[in-house]
Amino acid sequence: MTNSDCWVPIPENSDFSIHNIPFGIFSISDERKRVGVAIGTQVLDLAVAAKAGVFDDLTLDHGIFTSEYLNSFIELGKATTSKVRHIIQEELLNESSVLRNLDTLLISQEKAHMHIPVFIRDYTDFYSSIEHATNVGTMFRDPAKALLPNWKHLPVGYHGRASSIMVSGHDVHRPMGQTIPPNSEQPIYGPSKRVDFELEMGFIIGKKTSLGETLNTDQAEEYIFGKVLLNDWSARDVQKWEYVPLGPFLAKSFASHISPWVVTMEALAPFQVEGPKQEPKVLPYLEYSGKKNYDIKLQVAIQPENEEETIVCNSNFKYMYWNMAQQLTHHTMNGCNVNIGDMMASGTISGKSEDSYGSMLELAWAGSKPLKMNDGSERKFIEDNDTVTMRGFCEKDGIRIGFGEVKAKILAAK
Repeated sequence: MTNSDCWVPIPENSDFSIHNIPFGIFSISDERKRVGVAIGTQVLDLAVAAKAGVFDDLTLDHGIFTSEYLNSFIELGKATTSKVRHIIQEELLNESSVLRNLDTLLISQEKAHMHIPVFIRDYTDFYSSIEHATNVGTMFRDPAKALLPNWKHLPVGYHGRASSIMVSGHDVHRPMGQTIPPNSEQPIYGPSKRVDFELEMGFIIGKKTSLGETLNTDQAEEYIFGKVLLNDWSARDVQKWEYVPLGPFLAKSFASHISPWVVTMEALAPFQVEGPKQEPKVLPYLEYSGKKNYDIKLQVAIQPENEEETIVCNSNFKYMYWNMAQQLTHHTMNGCNVNIGDMMASGTISGKSEDSYGSMLELAWAGSKPLKMNDGSERKFIEDNDTVTMRGFCEKDGIRIGFGEVKAKILAAK
């Protein structure tokens, strides 16, 4: 199976190859939202495909493809959603497919309006990159004790705000908040001066648990439907003042952006790799076997208004110290239930090299090492009218699986 075998043209190095087939929610003009998959530069309308009868053997309710979110589709279970994905692949490789004669099947991605793919009822943000946690601890605490005592024993996380998660392309205003000026004991109120991106990935829960039910690391991946790119914006100056003693609050809840296409775990399976060695040994419920990390190349670019973008970060999801199976297992350890469409975030993804750090806080080292932009300007943090774009893809043996991009502009404070 290769891209050249597909009757829909797929550009070279496309994120949306025949091997991918990610799911999303789209609309055209004022038409209602519906479910589609990305192939090359096109969106394939699954509602149209269903009417053509390609899913008849699955006895599906065709209304599932005209839903405003993927939740109902995901709820069908991986056995069914995987069959839908495979049927689409087979039809795209079949020169005699009934789908070839449908004028309304394919829509240019440039003309499609993408929407948030899932209804996110709950959102948890982890803190699972040892490089990121060490960098932050070195900056703000004793470098010899950069990691807090619990960090290597459990996947640290907190309950985030789901209501302010948006799909790529929706710009956001610089947040207002309380900050503490240098050498002052009194806070002030005003626009954040240290808006930052955080390079993260999110995973979407595909199977619910009951209150009191726990998962183990062997089961956990069956409860994950797929992944998205995530920019978890932060207001560092607001966070510095507010986070003690209960952690992030308004500095994080003003906005997070995700990419519109959910890449399935089946598509990502060929890119599983070994994770970092975990020392000291974790408690038995967090032990796991097999390859649980994923080789996903990640990139961040900053584009000043009316200027070309500057690549500021090249990182990789494989660096994560705590993997998704451990994160989800720990999340349910106390009996907390999860629901279809819930999203869990990785936390900022940083590598060992300075150009792989996943936030401006690290890249510019709290403002002490400004980054040079291609237009000659400098950045310590994100300025008004800067656009931040994150991209991610896997590539191996001629197969490429990509996420597209998550992109948004920071506007001036209201």
